[in-house]
Amino acid sequence: MLWGALGGLVLLSALLGLWSIAAPPPQRSLTYGLCVVGASALASALLFRRAREVAARVLPIDPDSGLDAAALMLVLILLGFLVGNQLSVDVLAEQARSGPSLQPIDVIAQELPFLLAAFLGVGLFTRRSLGASLDRLGLVRPTPWQIFLALAAAGVFLAFSTGIEALSQILTPQLAEKVNNANQRLFGRLDDPTGIATIALAAGICEETLFRGALQPRLGLVLTSIAFAAVHSQYGISLDVLAVFVLALCLGALRRFTNTTTAIVAHVTYNALVGFGVAQRWLPLAVAGEAALILLAAGLFFTSRVGASRFAK
Repeated sequence: MLWGALGGLVLLSALLGLWSIAAPPPQRSLTYGLCVVGASALASALLFRRAREVAARVLPIDPDSGLDAAALMLVLILLGFLVGNQLSVDVLAEQARSGPSLQPIDVIAQELPFLLAAFLGVGLFTRRSLGASLDRLGLVRPTPWQIFLALAAAGVFLAFSTGIEALSQILTPQLAEKVNNANQRLFGRLDDPTGIATIALAAGICEETLFRGALQPRLGLVLTSIAFAAVHSQYGISLDVLAVFVLALCLGALRRFTNTTTAIVAHVTYNALVGFGVAQRWLPLAVAGEAALILLAAGLFFTSRVGASRFAK
C-alpha cells in the first residue's frame, strides 16, 4: 500500500511538472516544469530496490525500509518544487511586493506540521511508544555542558550570519537590499517580544525535531541541510541562503555529537538573538561571554563522566 501511494505521488508530481511545461502563457514555465519532472524522475527510481541500494551507499537508509524511501522521495520532490520556483520566479521581489506578513499565529500554524510530521514519521503510537519516539528523535535531557555548548554555538552562529550579511552588502548590495525588503515584509510584524519569542520557539523546536531529529539519521547531514536551506526560500538565491546551509550543517553536527535537544537550544537562542539584535556597543561583552561559555562547556565536558571516559582511553 505504501509503495502504491508513493508511486501515485511521483506520478502526480511528474504530471504537474509536465503541465507547467505545456500550459498556455502565462502559466507556462519551462524551467519550473523541468525541475519538477527531473526531481520526480529521481524519486521514481527509488521505487526499485536496486536504486535504493545505490542510495544506501552514500546515505544511512535501509534499502528495505519503505519509510526511509518515502522520506528520501518526499525530500527530492520538495527540492524539485522549491528549486524550480527559485529559478523561474523572482521570489524576493514577489515577497517584498505582495507576500504574506506573518503574525505569531501564522508562525505556529506554519511550524506545527513539521513537528507532527517528525513524530508520525518515526511511528508514534504505531511502531513506537512516546518514550521510544522521543529517544529516536534525540529529544533527551541535555547535560549542563551541552546547554553551555548550545548557547556558545548560538553566539558563533550570530557572528557568522552578521559577517555574511556585511559581506553581502559589499559584494551584492542590490540583492542584499531585496533580501532585507522581503524579510521586512515577512517578519515585520514579529518585532515585539511576543513575536520574537514565537518565532524563536516555534521554528527552533519544530524545525529541529523534523530535520535534525527525524530526517538526519536517515538522509545524512548534507542532504538534510540542503533540504533545510531549500525550505527557507524567502532568502532567494543569495549569500543568505548559503549561510542558512552552513548553519544547518553546524546544527547537524550538534545533533550528531550530542542530541537534538542541544540543537534546539542553539536554534532557539540564535533566533532570539537575531530577533532582539545585538548593538555594536555590546560586541566586546558578547565576545567575552562567548569565550566564557566555550571554556565552561569544555570544562564541564572534560570533568564529566562521559568526557573523562572518552579521553582516558
